[in-house]
Amino acid sequence: MYAIIATGGKQYKVSEGDVIKVEKLTAEDGATVTFDQVVAVSDGSMKVGKDVAKATVSATVVEQGRDKKVIVYKYKRKSGYHKKNGHRQAYTKVKIEKINA
Repeated sequence: MYAIIATGGKQYKVSEGDVIKVEKLTAEDGATVTFDQVVAVSDGSMKVGKDVAKATVSATVVEQGRDKKVIVYKYKRKSGYHKKNGHRQAYTKVKIEKINA
């Protein structure tokens, strides 16, 4: 059984026991979070739309962190323009506990 959830502007395919990184959530380590935006659920047959309107996915927060640094380098030839910038995206690692369909 798996579900497709939407959080942080992205969609994730999850099963029970999966550990995934999602955009930063405001929750402490060890807290339980519920994802209400379930796009689809599959348990042999695919359910979408009104069939999954009340479906939820429960997960436990494993850790909060920041990803590896990504270097952003802008350059325009002949004008002497160059700019270097770094970015580290914040994330929340969650473990999927239960799919309530």
